[in-house]
Amino acid sequence: MAEPGFDVETLHGRRATDPVNRMVVGDILGRLTWSVPDKEALVGRPGAYGDEAFARLTYRRADEVSNQVAHALLAAGLRRSDRVVLYCENSVEAVLIMIGIAKAGLVCVPVNPMLASDVLSWAIEHVGASYAVVDAELWPLGRSAFESAGLHPSVTVTVGGGPVDGTVPFSGWIREQPRTQPEPEVPLHSDDIWMMLFTSGTTALPKAAMCSHAYSYLAAFSYVGPLTRGIRHESDLRLATFLPIVYHCGHNAGVLPGFFTGGTVVLGRRFSPADLAEAVTTERVTALWAGAPRFLRMLADHCARDPATDLSSVTLAMFSWGAMHPGLVDELRGLCGDDLALLEVFGQSEAMSCFRFWLDEHPAKVASSAGLVNHVGVPNPVLAADIVAEDGTSLRGRPGVAGEAVYRSPVVASGYFRDEEATRQAFAGGWFHSGDSCMYEEDGQQILVDRYKDIIKTGGENVSSVRVEAVLMQHPAVERAAVVGLPDDHWGERVTAVVVRAEGADPDPDGSALIAHCRERVAGYETPKAVVYVDGFPETVGGKILKYRLREQLGDG
Repeated sequence: MAEPGFDVETLHGRRATDPVNRMVVGDILGRLTWSVPDKEALVGRPGAYGDEAFARLTYRRADEVSNQVAHALLAAGLRRSDRVVLYCENSVEAVLIMIGIAKAGLVCVPVNPMLASDVLSWAIEHVGASYAVVDAELWPLGRSAFESAGLHPSVTVTVGGGPVDGTVPFSGWIREQPRTQPEPEVPLHSDDIWMMLFTSGTTALPKAAMCSHAYSYLAAFSYVGPLTRGIRHESDLRLATFLPIVYHCGHNAGVLPGFFTGGTVVLGRRFSPADLAEAVTTERVTALWAGAPRFLRMLADHCARDPATDLSSVTLAMFSWGAMHPGLVDELRGLCGDDLALLEVFGQSEAMSCFRFWLDEHPAKVASSAGLVNHVGVPNPVLAADIVAEDGTSLRGRPGVAGEAVYRSPVVASGYFRDEEATRQAFAGGWFHSGDSCMYEEDGQQILVDRYKDIIKTGGENVSSVRVEAVLMQHPAVERAAVVGLPDDHWGERVTAVVVRAEGADPDPDGSALIAHCRERVAGYETPKAVVYVDGFPETVGGKILKYRLREQLGDG
């Protein structure tokens, strides 16, 4: 390794790029080999690994594998900041590929496998990806999009099948690569972008949020305190998640905090209450990144049917995307113990360091809300947050007045790749604009009221109403359409199409024809779950549909 240069004169504008004191995601596992090399870092539940050799990995072995990934990428001719697409769901291999990409100084671009084919193809082209890794079981779904984008994958994670034609299996890809720490050709810095996460907007096409190494470091550290609540030593953390952590920002909350404590991450392929209950029982999980309250509802229901499950090891359950009913709070404490801590967090891909609302700190609010008022509490210590009116003035001191939540934090995305206009809008006035409508309470805490720009959050995914409306308008039976999210115990919000029929159109009373039309053109989570026919819409003088009024009317009806 070349001797680093030393600058002992400059006191500003410095950039720590040498391995001694830099802050980059690729160094995390390697540093842990100096403290807990033989402790299990990653435990994959059945289905969350393609090769049995990766089912359970110590920190030493996890670091070796991620080193091999970095070497394999560099050996393929990739250079600093080249983009690598991951068309993958949860697996141990996918986590180590992400770390290896960071080690090599490249940019990880995970894509949601539920994206419609045309959007997926656009996304691959938009970021200029030059390399791709895919899951075997997902490839039939994504093949046409990759072909359209002109990018053939190079590596297959063999979950659900053998390697895709023209690719090598993950284990074979890394087999001959050295396990030693790779030395990138150029130095890395904490402000370098290591990941781009696609996040939905109000238009049909998503935006690529640029996340730096510092972003992920500080986001993960902001979760360490909450996730270790109730255990004696931080390294006792056994953090489980069965929610998406590859193409979702959840890796900053559901994986990296486990590493930063020297604990163990228990990873499931996808959510199943039975599988999660078994994992908690057998692996003695202490903390859950649970997602929406509905997932905890499903877990509790399963445990009621299966007395063999044992959740008594869980000391903390962290959730988001909706208020929790006080009845579920009582059920979970009956399963896990009276000392179970329940924490709601509120943030987004572009601002992952979240608000916190501890349910046991505010029992009166939990009881009075009855699961209908979404209290999100206060920002964590590394997040400055305000609520502003349309003219940008602060609403602090004006409880009950809704405005837009805005943030300042080192855990805010650096912008949207190749979209300067969207970036300028998002950072107008020196704050990051979340697009979420919130209001202050009398005590200074915050309540999430609604989503600006009518983004629907269903099952943990964001849905662009404009995109779905455009698809509906392609159907000859539709004169006009609006898409809104209505409260739903299962999905959080139910994607609902509100339609004015075209003159002479077939009745289609249950909307099945329109739903089938959408299912062929958008992702499953974007497809309306119901169709409501109306004679007209509430609208402005200029003809813009007032969706908040529409939601009120449908909610009342």
